[in-house]
Amino acid sequence: MLKTLSIRNVALIDSLDIDFSGGLTVLSGETGAGKSILLDSLGLLLGSRSESSLVRTGADKLSVTGVFEVRPDNKIYDIAAEYDLEVDGDIIIKRTISADGRGKILFNDQIITLKLLRELSRCLIEIHGQHDNQGLLNPATHCDILDSCGACWKELAAVREAFSAYKTAAAALRSREEALNKAKENLKHWVQELNKLAPKKGEEETLRIRRSELMNAEKIIEKMNAAYAYLNGSSSVLDSIAKAQNAISRVNEIVNNKYADIEQNLETALYSLNDAVERIEAGSADVSLNQNEIDDIETRLFALRSVAKKHRTEIDMLPEKQEELSAALQNLQNGEDSLRELQEEVRRLREAYIAAASKLSEKRIKTAAKLDKSIMRELPPLKMEKAVFRTSVISKEESQWSEKGWDSVCFEVSTNPNTPMGALNKIASGGELSRFMLALKVNLAQTSSQETLIFDEIDTGIGGATAEAVGERLARLAEKVQVMVVTHSPQVAAFGSEHFKVEKTTQNDITTTRL
Repeated sequence: MLKTLSIRNVALIDSLDIDFSGGLTVLSGETGAGKSILLDSLGLLLGSRSESSLVRTGADKLSVTGVFEVRPDNKIYDIAAEYDLEVDGDIIIKRTISADGRGKILFNDQIITLKLLRELSRCLIEIHGQHDNQGLLNPATHCDILDSCGACWKELAAVREAFSAYKTAAAALRSREEALNKAKENLKHWVQELNKLAPKKGEEETLRIRRSELMNAEKIIEKMNAAYAYLNGSSSVLDSIAKAQNAISRVNEIVNNKYADIEQNLETALYSLNDAVERIEAGSADVSLNQNEIDDIETRLFALRSVAKKHRTEIDMLPEKQEELSAALQNLQNGEDSLRELQEEVRRLREAYIAAASKLSEKRIKTAAKLDKSIMRELPPLKMEKAVFRTSVISKEESQWSEKGWDSVCFEVSTNPNTPMGALNKIASGGELSRFMLALKVNLAQTSSQETLIFDEIDTGIGGATAEAVGERLARLAEKVQVMVVTHSPQVAAFGSEHFKVEKTTQNDITTTRL
């Protein structure tokens, strides 16, 4: 609870120190006396936006300090531990703002950020009225409030555990599938590339030889023609051998084939040379002067070398690499069956999460129905007999499932007959809002995380028995938590265990608010 509030140089307050006790504390005073300044000061401790205009005229800075006594089970200890903040005994929060707009926030003499202040202060104070972003008016808190009201801790723990297991397995499956698909796509691309290239063993050497032939085609033709001329031209070797054979043949006729072997050798040589002449002639005809073929060979060699470099191998090894990658792709496609076990695990864990989340959702719906009935019973005495309160519990899309289940919880109201239901903080007027908050808090006091509740002018537009009903409920609520109320109603004020009067005085043209 809030034990002490010290205010320095805030608007009309020059110096003010207030000690608070438990129970119901009442603050009253004429309009304009400065009650809102007290709430603005508390708002600074809750993390409201700093405004240099709040600095008292003539002062260089303002400061607000709050001393809080907190229960051992307050969530603020967990938050403080998360941010390495020391908490030993009472918690002291101090906020200063200079006239030029600069500020500093201290939590037990440790500097913290405005964002962290807002997170911490939510565990300490809740103001209903002008600070509409706090507690019950923030739909993001409604699910936690409903769970606290229904004591859904066991079901929440089961959902949290199931969700963690399901998400871990789903992430592992997704990672495995992505890796498998990536590997499969890579292998498919490489195999298609090699199939299209169709490399052959020894192809590089064959292409190099053919390229050399094409690049030296003119020289080859020239030499071939010279050889042909030597063998088959005028005074050629063939002619000379033919004449020699004829001469030996005549000798053999005289000497009874004594030199038949010589004649046979000359005949064999003549046959071989004739064959050589024919091959030279054919070879010369085969030599190409086509530049396009050279370009095609160069392109082919470049493609082979590029693919070989990619796979860090030799060109002659590309056919083996092609077979290796084709086999790997086939094995990978066959290996997709290995995912079935993991997919089955994910399916099983998803069903376990659904079972746990369904159980939690059922309990929330039952709790919501009980809460709605309790709130509705509180409304007629608060002069809101025509108002309707409803806790909306709606299932979210699967993409929004979380460790808290799949429910979207929102407190909705309708303040007049035949008017549509809407979010609590969007539909109710200021006075209605405070009374809705009171009805809620009376029913949630046992599970509230805040130890101090402040109601700003909850009596707006009411009087008599209704105001007395408000006061009675505030007193009942104050038995559970510290309650402060800003009021103009004597019926409400009568229930206070402590009463502060706020008044404004002017002396020597200087106006000051005091208690």
